[in-house]
Amino acid sequence: MKQGITGYSRISVTSSSVLLRTLYQHEALAIDLQQPLFAFDSTTIDLCLSLFPWAEFRETKAAVKMHTLLDLRGSIPAFVTITTGKVHDVKVLDELPVKADSIVTMDRGYIDFKRLYAVHRKAAFFVVRAKENLKYRRLYSRKVDKAGGLRADQTIVLITKKSREGYPEHLRRVSYVDKEQNKRFVFLTNHFGIPAQTVADIYKQRWQVELFFKWIKQHLRIKAFYGTSPNAVKSQIWVALSMYLLVAIVKKRLNLPGSLYTFLQVIEVNLFEKKPILQVIADALKQNADYDACNQLSLFN
Repeated sequence: MKQGITGYSRISVTSSSVLLRTLYQHEALAIDLQQPLFAFDSTTIDLCLSLFPWAEFRETKAAVKMHTLLDLRGSIPAFVTITTGKVHDVKVLDELPVKADSIVTMDRGYIDFKRLYAVHRKAAFFVVRAKENLKYRRLYSRKVDKAGGLRADQTIVLITKKSREGYPEHLRRVSYVDKEQNKRFVFLTNHFGIPAQTVADIYKQRWQVELFFKWIKQHLRIKAFYGTSPNAVKSQIWVALSMYLLVAIVKKRLNLPGSLYTFLQVIEVNLFEKKPILQVIADALKQNADYDACNQLSLFN
């Protein structure tokens, strides 16, 4: 593992991750998109300050952050950096290994126009939620289908001195109302070659990185640590991620049905069973089918 910012480990393009992304490269996305699509975010892992004083986060609290670039074709972590909780999320953009023609979606905590312009200069694309105090000048607008929730599709330039110096070129501003949440979103992107609806759909896929964090915390023991040193903490997180990658490889190579998260749950429940994996999965699916087809009367109709 290479050293990342503030001396903590950076897990980037390991052999397992490269193999996995090759296996899942033709996996279908939830949206109609041919380009590589990634979600970038971080999760905070709380620690006890008295046991982990090197990870000071707040006055009475310690924590580390796991910054993750998730390949959405298969939910595969392509890049992970572990830092202390004090490191601001946006600083990790400096280390982000984005490739040309790929798209990265992020929340508004990653709004830093100088860093976003660095992504743009790598011939990569971003879709990020705009902050409410965005200052800009509209150059022209394109027609949108408001029936689907779109409200505006504009080409803009930033007007404040710092923002304009950080990002001197045009940006695309897409306004969208999510009718299910009854909430308005405004997105910024440097991608002018996709429909406005696709821009909104790309941002919706960001929830997959939140699902990844939730599953990792609940099932792979990175909330309680066996050691208190920096090396012990980052080693345990690395073991958890390695477990995730290995299970994903097995699922794909055996062509097992269901989602990756479902497969991981089946493995967790049957961890000490001395059965072939294929039989374990078949038994689990059969139990679900039998349960659905049972003749038991429902008490609540």
